[in-house]
Amino acid sequence: MAADSDPESEVFEITDFTTASEWERFVSRVEEVLNDWKLIGNCAGNPTPEKGEFTSGTWGEKSQDIQFADFKFYISHYFLKQECEQDNGKDQLEEDAFPLAMQDLLCMNNDFPPRAHCLVRWYGIREFVVISPGTNCEAIISESKCNLLLSSISISLANSGSQVPMFVQIQQKWRRVYAGECQGPGVRTDFEMVHLRKVPSQYNHLSGLLDIFKSKIGCTLTPLPPINIAIRFTYILQDWQQYSWPQQPPDFDTLLGGEVGGVEFGKLPFGACEEPISELHLATTWPHLTEGIVVDNDVYSDLDPLQAPHWSVRVRSAENPQCLLGDLLTEFFKLCCRKESSEEILGRGLAEEEGKENSDISSALSKLTEPTATVPISKLSVSNMVHSARKHIRRHRRIDESPLNTDILNSILLYLFPDAAVEKSSENSKNKTAQSNSGGKDEQNKHSDYNLFLQLKSAPSDSLTYRLALCACLVNYNHGGVRAVAHLWQEFVLELRYRWENNHFIYGLAGGPPDLRCCLLHQKLQMLNCCIERKRARDETRKVLEGSRERERRVSPPESAAATTTASGSTREVSPGKSWDSWSDSEEEFFECMSDQGEIEAEKDGSKSKAEGRLHPYNNVTLLNSTEPLYVPVTQEPAPMTEDLLEEQSEVLAKLGTSAEGTHLRARMQSACLLSDMESFKAANPGCALDDFVRWYSPRDYVEEEAVDETGNKVVKGELSARMKIPGNMWVEAWETARVTPARRQRRLFDDTKEAEKVLHYLAVQKPGDLTRHLLPCILHAALLKLKEEESVEDIPSVKKTIQQATGQASKLLHPLNHDYKKLEDFINQLMFMETAITRARSLKAKFASCDGGKGEDTEELEKFVSSLLEEPEVVVIGAGQGPAGSIIHRLFANAQGLADFTSDEAALLAPLDEDLVRDRKPTGGSNKVPDFPSPAGREILLRTCVPRPAPYSKALPQRLFCVLMREEFRLAGAFSSDTSFF
Repeated sequence: MAADSDPESEVFEITDFTTASEWERFVSRVEEVLNDWKLIGNCAGNPTPEKGEFTSGTWGEKSQDIQFADFKFYISHYFLKQECEQDNGKDQLEEDAFPLAMQDLLCMNNDFPPRAHCLVRWYGIREFVVISPGTNCEAIISESKCNLLLSSISISLANSGSQVPMFVQIQQKWRRVYAGECQGPGVRTDFEMVHLRKVPSQYNHLSGLLDIFKSKIGCTLTPLPPINIAIRFTYILQDWQQYSWPQQPPDFDTLLGGEVGGVEFGKLPFGACEEPISELHLATTWPHLTEGIVVDNDVYSDLDPLQAPHWSVRVRSAENPQCLLGDLLTEFFKLCCRKESSEEILGRGLAEEEGKENSDISSALSKLTEPTATVPISKLSVSNMVHSARKHIRRHRRIDESPLNTDILNSILLYLFPDAAVEKSSENSKNKTAQSNSGGKDEQNKHSDYNLFLQLKSAPSDSLTYRLALCACLVNYNHGGVRAVAHLWQEFVLELRYRWENNHFIYGLAGGPPDLRCCLLHQKLQMLNCCIERKRARDETRKVLEGSRERERRVSPPESAAATTTASGSTREVSPGKSWDSWSDSEEEFFECMSDQGEIEAEKDGSKSKAEGRLHPYNNVTLLNSTEPLYVPVTQEPAPMTEDLLEEQSEVLAKLGTSAEGTHLRARMQSACLLSDMESFKAANPGCALDDFVRWYSPRDYVEEEAVDETGNKVVKGELSARMKIPGNMWVEAWETARVTPARRQRRLFDDTKEAEKVLHYLAVQKPGDLTRHLLPCILHAALLKLKEEESVEDIPSVKKTIQQATGQASKLLHPLNHDYKKLEDFINQLMFMETAITRARSLKAKFASCDGGKGEDTEELEKFVSSLLEEPEVVVIGAGQGPAGSIIHRLFANAQGLADFTSDEAALLAPLDEDLVRDRKPTGGSNKVPDFPSPAGREILLRTCVPRPAPYSKALPQRLFCVLMREEFRLAGAFSSDTSFF
């Protein structure tokens, strides 16, 4: 009783059979994906694919992840994108139409496509779904798992009504083995596959494969419906010994450090050091055959490649062939990551010697600023110290320690500074040299290639900076790497200092202020040239003034003449041997140390003083307070600036803040040029007013209006604009503080000596890595020009388009000051790819060049053939083996076969004569011991028919078998259809 009353005494186990299993969930998930991708129903209205559309068309792909329990699969949909016809009503009404996949099994328009998914090549289908194991999942090897997956897709296709074939990848992925199924109304196609390592001997020919096909379809009809056969044999050519590689030999004098002319340093090397074409694949095709027309068994074969009606060729490129330009750029780019200074690279001993000499230079600079020097200034000049340092460096550096020998270094410097070979004593020759740098520029600006530097922010292709980049790159590649670059840079900076000290223009730089569109190094060199130009102009003016004083001294009374002689003599005693250019801040040149009394007297007599620094009258305008004409004064030119100085100045101005004091100080700093121009204007126009200055300097700020005077006449009256009348206006304040001082007596706005020393110091402290980063835009500019030049010779449309795209990409990469070096490395790899493409074209043109005496039509046809080989994956040979291209291909194979028949030593001796022997040989000669073609590397045989299956009264359905026979692979890919209604 107790047991009966206890409710927990009995346990009931209930099994819920309505709960879905993992397998059912997987099937349901596959159906959901098919619905999401809209692969439900019949798509029979799509047009039949045109010939070659599988290769030229665009293929789409979609992928999703699905799970079978804890096992991950990828389900992918591959399809050929086609434009559907609008009028599909008739086709859609045919419910019993075959699925598209079955129609594609018999289509002959796209046999053996060169670029397609392997299932497209084997089965000729344009749309399919593949389920494959996940990335880290094991392969589906066991038969039970394979059958489970095939059952899953079969149920999914039946439930969803999809007519798209679905495959499951089984076995290891590298084997590319698939099994699948396609369902339609009353029909089904099973996709099966066999994959072996060796070809069974009984199936190593067409007759054996036909036996397999017939036995598989099991057709009992007599006579058997005809079987359509398509055959393709592929022959591979790898031996190019009979053809010389069309690469220019290197300059061995350059490589071995011999005497080199300067021209070599201006040319970048180009081309591959090895054959860029590794293999040529010849595919001979018999597209439409039937059983009985051709014989191919274990005893005899009619399949002679020369008799094949269809030839097509593809080429395989060598992987990463060594190319000269690419290696040059890569090695130069590696220097960007180097952090060592020139002293660390060239050796500590050299650095110590330079340190001693630099201390002498610094002492020379300190003594230059002391006017009471007791040592002769000529012995302490910077130029003298630099040249003594140069001699000391070369004296203490042994010849074997120098990265660059003297001959190469002199050749490089002569290439960089060609004016060094010309006599520089004549001033006219200097002026002509300076003009020649900027002359011819207008003509070159017409060419877009010359203006390429504007896009890349590099330097003009005829500039010193551009030539320096070429030299540094070639020196790094051929003459000692980073040590040679450091040595070259050291000598380059010494040459610049010599030119600054001796007033010699720097060759290869356009005149004017620094061009901010160029790289920073080019701007620095232009700045140094500006300093030299200002210094020379100042010295010329100084000499003219000295000559006028000398003439005045000759006609002046004896007392004043004696006083002048005494004053000048005292100056010369202080500085014996001092030249004009060594006194950059001479006290005679600038009158900033005038006494206050002198300034007051000068201002009092300003209206009566003699006008100085007049350039020309200004548009017949007179001063407002007098009848004197208004003269345009000689003003100081604004100080040229490089982009780093502009950025530094903007940062300083920004740090002043927005307070009243900061704003006022900022305005004063920015009005230095305005103050100088006001002083020059006062000197040129004694008795002038601010209104006069504004009329010339800023006409918009002087407002003129017509008015009627007391007598009734119309007169024009003017006044300053409202902006100029604001209290505390900077223009008014500057006018009141401006003194009557001509431009030649003012403090210089641009201190050329200071700026030149800053530039030289900036250049001297640059490390080889810094120099490489400065020159990288120029060397990429040169590489693009070289690629354009070489491409124009070969005329490759795809490479031309790629170069244009690369130019735009380089513009984005090189304009920022801080370069993205990862992207630049990828860009260099892109340039290497273009070089390889051009070299490949050159190699093919050399191999397919027409023979002597060839027709013009043949030459044109060969050029089109080579061009197509570069652009397309596979090219049809017009005329097959009998056409001009086919004849050359035949000769290439025959020569390679002839060479293969000899030992390597005999081949090397007989290779030059072999081509003539082959020409005399008849192609059809069966008595030749060595065949013209090797054994085919791959054989592909495609069998198709349409027979009722499985019973004689079933529908006639398409059957297909694709066979691949290679040395280490045997594959059968079959698609066998059966009638599920009448079986």
